[in-house]
Amino acid sequence: MNRILHFIDSLSIWTGKTFAWCIMVLTLSTVYEVFVRYALNAPTVWAFDMSVQMYGALFMMAGAYALSQDAHVRGDVVYRLMPIKVQASVDLLLYIVFLFPGAIALVYYGYGFASDSWFYKEVSWSSPARIQIYFFKTLIPIAGGLLLLQGFAEAVRCVQCIQTGKWPARVHDVEETETMLLHEQEDLKKHAAQHPTETEAHK
Repeated sequence: MNRILHFIDSLSIWTGKTFAWCIMVLTLSTVYEVFVRYALNAPTVWAFDMSVQMYGALFMMAGAYALSQDAHVRGDVVYRLMPIKVQASVDLLLYIVFLFPGAIALVYYGYGFASDSWFYKEVSWSSPARIQIYFFKTLIPIAGGLLLLQGFAEAVRCVQCIQTGKWPARVHDVEETETMLLHEQEDLKKHAAQHPTETEAHK
């Protein structure tokens, strides 16, 4: 089972890193637009649509990646004080009540939006460039599917944690500074507990 969970993690990480390049496209197109608009007085007709689509693609396709790295914003003032099994139970309940219905809705309705968009060969209405957007609407059900898949992996982890009393290992990519510092403090506490004589000598 852990192999399957790690495969799902790796898929989410790969997808997130791939679509992270949208940031470069978004940045370069915005810089170019600012330059030609204010320096050459020749604004583009496509920059606005490009920025919206790049940001939208990044936002949607990074959802599963953020979930795989436990990076979504969480009101953890009370959560972090709970026993681990209670944390897992709360997470599992929230996945079932909120995440799975939302991801299923993204897949179901997103498929309908994308299908209609492809049928009409939909183009953007917000600029004269008339940029095709049915490619990007296809990302809606795909993002929902990836989120659903990663949600399944997280739910399995919750069940394992409830059974064993500890969180199973996940495939890590990068960590926020706060998380790294917390891990370092935990390691120092464990080391101090295991080697009390050495700790006293350092003092």
